[in-house]
Amino acid sequence: MEAVPARARVYIACVAAAALLCLLPLPGVRTPWWAVALLAALYAGCERVARSRFVGISHPAGTFYPVLLAAAFLLPAPAAALVAVPGALLSQVEQRPVALRRTWRAAQLVVGVWAAAKVHWLLGGRDAVCAGDVPYALGPAGAAVLAFCLVLALLDGGILAMAERVPMRRAWRGLVARSLAPIAVHGLAGLMMAVLWRSPYGPVAALLVLLPMCVSWWTFAQYHRERAAHQATIRALVQAVDIKDGYTRGHSERVGQASMMIARELGMDDDRVEVLRFAGILHDVGKLGVPTRLLRKNGPLTPEERRVIELHPEYGHEMVRGIGFLGEARAAVLHHHERLDGTGYPYGLVGSQIPESARVVAVADAFDAMTSTRCYSRARPVPVALAELERCAGSHFDPVMVAALVEAVGRTGWRPAVTADDAEGAEGAEGAEGAPPPRVPPPGAPVSSRPGAHR
Repeated sequence: MEAVPARARVYIACVAAAALLCLLPLPGVRTPWWAVALLAALYAGCERVARSRFVGISHPAGTFYPVLLAAAFLLPAPAAALVAVPGALLSQVEQRPVALRRTWRAAQLVVGVWAAAKVHWLLGGRDAVCAGDVPYALGPAGAAVLAFCLVLALLDGGILAMAERVPMRRAWRGLVARSLAPIAVHGLAGLMMAVLWRSPYGPVAALLVLLPMCVSWWTFAQYHRERAAHQATIRALVQAVDIKDGYTRGHSERVGQASMMIARELGMDDDRVEVLRFAGILHDVGKLGVPTRLLRKNGPLTPEERRVIELHPEYGHEMVRGIGFLGEARAAVLHHHERLDGTGYPYGLVGSQIPESARVVAVADAFDAMTSTRCYSRARPVPVALAELERCAGSHFDPVMVAALVEAVGRTGWRPAVTADDAEGAEGAEGAEGAPPPRVPPPGAPVSSRPGAHR
């Protein structure tokens, strides 16, 4: 079972308690239980279909908000909230602890649907739905959708802060903006379901609204298949590099992790953070074009051999430039060994001539190189490595990127999953990638193996 912090469990328990209060029936309010059962079964069935192999979606629940929002527009708040419970509790969960995750999902949806139904009822939306007055119903429905979105975003940000120790401000950043448009579309579909449900044609006609949603589900599945193919492409390239240059096994993944930390600290949007993670992971893919004997050579490199190795950014760029989804990651692959003072390679770019993505990856690359055990030196402590980056900021590295990494590591720590200290046959001349030269070289290290050798 995966460990869940105690404070996250307490947070989930509090939300679950609030959900139970939301389910308490209102005195004097008649509940159409047949409608509750029908909508609950419909939502549960849709959840199951969405996660089936036929549709091809293995994504957190949320694709079938139209059913939940239709319930909010049709039923009293406690009854509408109850519609979400069976589907959430019976949904497939891929990560452990399963029961806790199902409980969290159910509680979150109950509170969200209850808030939407309450807002809709207070604004008189139910009368407009019963009368079939769509123009008048749009206002209360829009407010209900907004309330639903805000509650989900609030609760999502809270669990992110509690479970992963993300700062509160960053935990909620962008959640509403990313989810409002999709949920608004689902809300419109839910409103159409509710209006048709109250029409002379009844619930059967309301179900027809779900037909267009099937098209969107299929499109969503295609998107995730394409995304999975992208990830498989990147994994294959990285595995090929690890096989060829086993000494730095795991280095690419760690550089991707550090690049992501820097990008998040700089406030970049999620899509760009993902691209920079790709950039970090793929920065050394050009080593596939470098002779293995040079990557694993014992002893110092000759100037000619060094020139061959210094071609790996250009080799890498040629390999990935046709992969459209990588975006600016391609520039990072080409320029991650450039230095602000113009002493880097392959083109000796200066200052702002170096793409921002490359400046991010350069810092991440050097940081991992210094904090990993190499044949010529043991790993430096994280504070020492950060101090070295700060010393070289302005000459080798962008001070903004260095400051972002220092801030991120200071807050969350650095816990790389893989190190290179157990690689066999690694007594070659592999340098510390983009690491700055130390003030005192490791005793006995060959010149070409010292940090700054830029392999």
